[in-house]
Amino acid sequence: MPDLDDLPAMLTDLDYPMAVVTTASGDERSGCLVGFVTQCSIHPPRLIVFLSVKNHTFTTALDADGLGVHFLDRDQHELARLFGATSGDDVDKFSRCRWHEGPFGVPVLDDVRNRVVGEITDRLLGGDHVGFLLRPIEVHRAGALAQLSFSDVDTIEPGHDP
Repeated sequence: MPDLDDLPAMLTDLDYPMAVVTTASGDERSGCLVGFVTQCSIHPPRLIVFLSVKNHTFTTALDADGLGVHFLDRDQHELARLFGATSGDDVDKFSRCRWHEGPFGVPVLDDVRNRVVGEITDRLLGGDHVGFLLRPIEVHRAGALAQLSFSDVDTIEPGHDP
């Protein structure tokens, strides 16, 4: 049996890219800061986002048709704090930022220059997170990204227990 004791420390050493994920179902809007988002197919293009089962956004995403994935620039720390340090259970995050309604009613953050809205095509159990497989529907790229990463936000206290 392999020794897995070093795995948490090794994974913590990685500097994951951070993104804000938004979604909507009916009149409910939600969004959160995530570190588990990646491209998972080239042809056809697909992304996968993993959301914590304890997160308000997860609950909303279960009944949603789409997700918005907003790739933050390094200077967007306050937006990261808004979506990472507060919970949609307690705070209307969208009253504190600029946004518009995108495909599937997904809130699209106006101040994030590089973003994707995708149709949820599958959900995959990943332990205490669930993966949402996305087929890109709308892409907005406004140039090179000075990417916000985990080391830039590691002092933000999560809006819910991990």
